Amino acid sequence: MAGVSTLAVLFLSCEGKLGQAAALNIAETPVQIVDDMFAVQSKNGMLDARMEAPVMERYENDTSSYECFPKGVSLYGYTREGLLETVIVADNARHIMGKGKHGAKQEVWEAFGNVIVHNVLKQETMETDTLYWDRAAEEIYTDCYVQLYSPDGYMQGTGMRSDDHARNAILHNPFNSYGITGRDSTVVAIDSVNFIGPLLRK
Repeated sequence: MAGVSTLAVLFLSCEGKLGQAAALNIAETPVQIVDDMFAVQSKNGMLDARMEAPVMERYENDTSSYECFPKGVSLYGYTREGLLETVIVADNARHIMGKGKHGAKQEVWEAFGNVIVHNVLKQETMETDTLYWDRAAEEIYTDCYVQLYSPDGYMQGTGMRSDDHARNAILHNPFNSYGITGRDSTVVAIDSVNFIGPLLRK
């Protein structure tokens, strides 16, 4: 009798685990999880972009695949000369890869929560809550509230479009902004990020 009761317990235990597996939604389950992600992209032998994130989760379905960064992400863009030009940070992000119309490859980044875009070379900083980056169009944009700080003044408004290096940001609906009409010509701006100092004689 003892053997029969043990067999029954094992059967019920396996049945419970099979039920949990059947209830698992594959579309909502990551196929890959990466901790402390660090990735670089080069172009013509020069550093083009860099990405850092505490956690990356990859999901796949029949039409597209996407990566989520639930604990935030930092993106760094470089010039052709290898100088750090653009830094984008956000509390949460998603990287979507798929096919658009006529089978064309589609790649879009979506950033959410305390999104900051800083152009190191122009010393300009944008702050918003949501930002989209279309890799194919080489454009970043948002329809949300935006604040823009620069040496020329302060701007705020709703809706923004720019190239993906934040070189020519345009606010669509600005309001309550101000500009600096006279600047001190003796002030020298130094790129402290890319500055390596003078070469010393040996």
